[in-house]
Amino acid sequence: MESGEDTPRVRLWRRAAHQHGYFTAAQALEDGYSYQSQYFQASRGHWTRIDRGIYRFREFADLPPGEQDHLVPWALWGQGRAVVSHTTALAVHDLGIANPARIHLTVPPGFRRRSSLVVLHRAELTSDEVEEHEGFRVTRPMRAIAESAADGVDQDVIDSAVADLLDRGGATKGQLLRAAQRVGSRAELSVERAIRAELR
Repeated sequence: MESGEDTPRVRLWRRAAHQHGYFTAAQALEDGYSYQSQYFQASRGHWTRIDRGIYRFREFADLPPGEQDHLVPWALWGQGRAVVSHTTALAVHDLGIANPARIHLTVPPGFRRRSSLVVLHRAELTSDEVEEHEGFRVTRPMRAIAESAADGVDQDVIDSAVADLLDRGGATKGQLLRAAQRVGSRAELSVERAIRAELR
């Protein structure tokens, strides 16, 4: 018999608490909920179905929403392989004026899932280009600027992001240029322009 400290609900709640209350059907299965009991929990309203195979504990709906709550289900949809990136990452880091209409995710080249609700970019990211946030991973500020520049976003978005990062002391001009060079010539040119704009 399970102790009150180690029930499927306790295990799943502990996990979901780090994911803003969200969890996948696979995670619930790992923590002791059969698919039949998952159906029961959702049908009784204990869990809210967010998307196919993604749920949220009902209690979290009563909490004030966080600015980045909406990114957690997409991280779960990405099966632990999707990283919030590009202009969405700029918005997460509050850099510049980026306000993307759609969520940008970077996934490995072999990733097969698709959705019309997100923009997928394919790349292999290194550990020093990514940081952990609660419930999702996001590209670091220098990478976010470089990949957004490479993606051809408006120059004023890059200018404002570069200005903010330099003002905060989050990077040097040389570090920004090297990060852009790793991504490609288009990124390098855009970041160079942004740095020149800062020097005026």
